[in-house]
Amino acid sequence: MSPFLAAVLQLLALIAALALVYRPLGDFMARVYSSDKHLRVEKWIYKAIGANPNAEMRWPAYLRGVLAFSAVSVLFLYLLQRVQGSLPGSLGFSSIDPDQAFNTAASFVSNTNWQSYYGEQAMGHVVQTGGLAVQNFVSAAVGMAVAVALVRGFARSRTGELGNFWADLVRGTVRILLPISVISAIVLVAAGAIQNFAGIHEVGQFLGQHGMGGTQEWNGGAVASQEAIKELGTNGGGYFNANSAHPFENPNAFTNLFQIFLILLIPFSLTRTFGKMVGSVKQGYAILATMATIWIGFVLLMWATEFAGNGPAFQAAGGAMEGKETRFGIGASSIFAVSTTLTSTGAVDSFHSSFTGLGGGITMLGMMLGEIAPGGVGSGLYGMLIMAIIAVFIAGLMVGRTPEYLGKKIGTREIKLAACYILVTPALVLCFTAAAMALDTPANSMTNSGAHGFSEILYAYTSGANNNGSAFAGLNADTQWFNTTIGLAMLLGRFIPMVFVLALAGSLAEQKPVPETAGTLRTDKPLYAGLLVGTIMIITGLTYFPALALGPLAEGLAS
Repeated sequence: MSPFLAAVLQLLALIAALALVYRPLGDFMARVYSSDKHLRVEKWIYKAIGANPNAEMRWPAYLRGVLAFSAVSVLFLYLLQRVQGSLPGSLGFSSIDPDQAFNTAASFVSNTNWQSYYGEQAMGHVVQTGGLAVQNFVSAAVGMAVAVALVRGFARSRTGELGNFWADLVRGTVRILLPISVISAIVLVAAGAIQNFAGIHEVGQFLGQHGMGGTQEWNGGAVASQEAIKELGTNGGGYFNANSAHPFENPNAFTNLFQIFLILLIPFSLTRTFGKMVGSVKQGYAILATMATIWIGFVLLMWATEFAGNGPAFQAAGGAMEGKETRFGIGASSIFAVSTTLTSTGAVDSFHSSFTGLGGGITMLGMMLGEIAPGGVGSGLYGMLIMAIIAVFIAGLMVGRTPEYLGKKIGTREIKLAACYILVTPALVLCFTAAAMALDTPANSMTNSGAHGFSEILYAYTSGANNNGSAFAGLNADTQWFNTTIGLAMLLGRFIPMVFVLALAGSLAEQKPVPETAGTLRTDKPLYAGLLVGTIMIITGLTYFPALALGPLAEGLAS
């Protein structure tokens, strides 16, 4: 079987698996967020934190809950790292330096999971399981809660109430993320991923500088359980520095495909949840079609760049194999790279810096779209809905009528909030990249010069501000400059857009429904899905094209 045919079969199997669970999981999540009943364990949690889950919140109160919870999480995780040297189960690792502790705390709380450290050489069992793994759950649940609040804004009328943040946070964690993660961890352990609390031990005989005889020190850990929520919650932070290229995390081709499935599972299924909650599953299918079109299109583009290539090395290897695991090959590595950068996952089973020039640009462009196809857990849905509002507005300008979406008028206030949302992340990416390139100290961290070196910097801030977390490799990001600025980019890129999303949700919830007329744009038809795809690509292209031209495009055209 040819490598390309194997890749096509894997893609078809993945699509079939996602289609199989799309409806039951989407319907289940809709019931979870629409229920007025609380599980016993949930009542214990509400009592412990002093929250009233039945109290409805307007958008300012909902936002205060999001920001307060996240601020406390950042502080807790920062302090946990700072005292690691005094904790049991630290494996002898010292406490984390202040700038790196801030970067890591900001990273995991913002659902980014950018890592400027070697996981197996820096973090002990307590920090990994009691700090990082916990944030993998709750940061994903925060994103889902904000998405559900926006959906309620479309579904409700003549009220500013969006639900209860604490109830949404707890339900998302207890009823959705936790059960699926437990099952997924069991699957990963059965397939060969490790799960233990072993200490550091020397492994094997390796080829050292002067021949055979070198050894490596590896430690164990609760890897499978963290791997499950890492992918399911679109977090991406690996237990080991090699991330999902490490055989302890990702042992074989089956686990590789299963991890891609987990990455895409909730983001795609949330479109069904959206359709059920607004009372029109066709609207959910339109959003799903838009996401799937972009995702499949990017996979095909990546295959075209990575399977093709000039020269005997490419022909002998069957494509661009540099930086890719021979266990997975070009096809599966390309699907993984596209899936992880079109979501906010950031996990890697290959090194994006070693992709072809245009291939590396595709991974970067996926993040620059806003990671909405299908995007992160929760953040992908609300990001796509913002783009849907922009597309409706553009269509309204073309036909000369007030734009409407799901029975709500898109007026001046709504379009200003949507515009602010789509401007925040590009501003962070481009401003931080420009500052890093203008100063001497950040530029010294680049391994490469020229277009590829610029791509390293651009990729780092694109990954941070879009809450992706993957790295282009080749950049020494463990410096005070990068730990601080990327940490700020992650926090600002996560929570400033949430302000506009929740303000928009409150504005929509206060409106009364607008009856559909013959002139109303049908947003559940293929024509609108095509318009939405075009809007996304045009907005991204106009915003980022100059920066892409200096980096991956220049490198790709020169090769």
